[in-house]
Amino acid sequence: MRLEERLEQIRPVSSEAMEQARRRWSHVAKPLGSLGLLEDAVVKIAGIQGQERICTDGKALVIMCADNGVVAEGVTQTGQEVTAVVTENFTRGTSCVCMMAERAGVRVFPVDIGVAGELDGCGSVYPLLRRKVAYGTKNLCREPAMTREETLQAIETGILLVGQLKSQGYRIVAAGEMGIGNTTTAAALSSVLLGADPDLLTGRGAGLSDQGLERKRLVIRQAISLHRPDPRDAVDTLSKVGGLDLSGIAGVCLGGAVYRIPVILDGVITAAAALAACTLCGHVRDYLIPSHVSAEPAGRLILEKLGLAAPIDGGLCLGEGTGAMAYVPMLSMAADIYLHMSTFEEIQIEEYRPFG
Repeated sequence: MRLEERLEQIRPVSSEAMEQARRRWSHVAKPLGSLGLLEDAVVKIAGIQGQERICTDGKALVIMCADNGVVAEGVTQTGQEVTAVVTENFTRGTSCVCMMAERAGVRVFPVDIGVAGELDGCGSVYPLLRRKVAYGTKNLCREPAMTREETLQAIETGILLVGQLKSQGYRIVAAGEMGIGNTTTAAALSSVLLGADPDLLTGRGAGLSDQGLERKRLVIRQAISLHRPDPRDAVDTLSKVGGLDLSGIAGVCLGGAVYRIPVILDGVITAAAALAACTLCGHVRDYLIPSHVSAEPAGRLILEKLGLAAPIDGGLCLGEGTGAMAYVPMLSMAADIYLHMSTFEEIQIEEYRPFG
């Protein structure tokens, strides 16, 4: 299906269901608004699902794995081969995020959307989803990272995957990523879409020296100057200075809006991809639930641009979906309170009244 047709499928969330959820919260026997952003997330889920009685059973983490040709420019501390190694570890359930997901009750779906080599994917815990669009991207400092067709294919891959997960009974989807060099592509993408200086948005990633950080900033400036991506056209921007993982995650965000599934964002990579998705369709924002504020400088600025507030601000920057997994238990606890806690009427106590 063409992207334009997908975008036409997206509708606003239900304001009626959200108002019902707010009323439900006001009757729960606790101080008004005392769970803060967790209450807001539950209200958003009600709007997405179109019903006051939300369902949070069935949680999936989609990890888009892809390589980035820009690593040839010396913008990372580790080599490109790490992407394949960590992706294989996802299938074995031995990575950081897999351990966190197991504790949080989330099923992990590692996706090879653009790893540079062939993967065994033989781990017995989480089977690898083979959705390879290309063997990594081109070096964006020298040529466009992808063709427009590859970008659209990666976006459609993310959309379709959300639809498949919904058909399998999943009702919450979190987004994660793995791709050495993707803090560079995320900074480049967000710089264009935010219209901000790359120096303000570019961080050290997995750990760069001062010299490495300056090299990274220079590469991004050169790429944007060379390709002149159109900030009004997110597909153009993704194709020129983005990545296959970013494009796939943008598709996951769009898929959440198409199939009415809440999408939990992780850190700066998923936030940058979400920004691209929201540039394509503004309604997508209402289907996104941020988990944490990334330690990368672009993270906070992107969330502010999207008008999203994250409950965790703890300097997290590991990626893979780890911040989202840290958040899921908090969301589950809030949902349990919302659904099962007694109301003031049931315990025969006068309700709190709102002031101020």
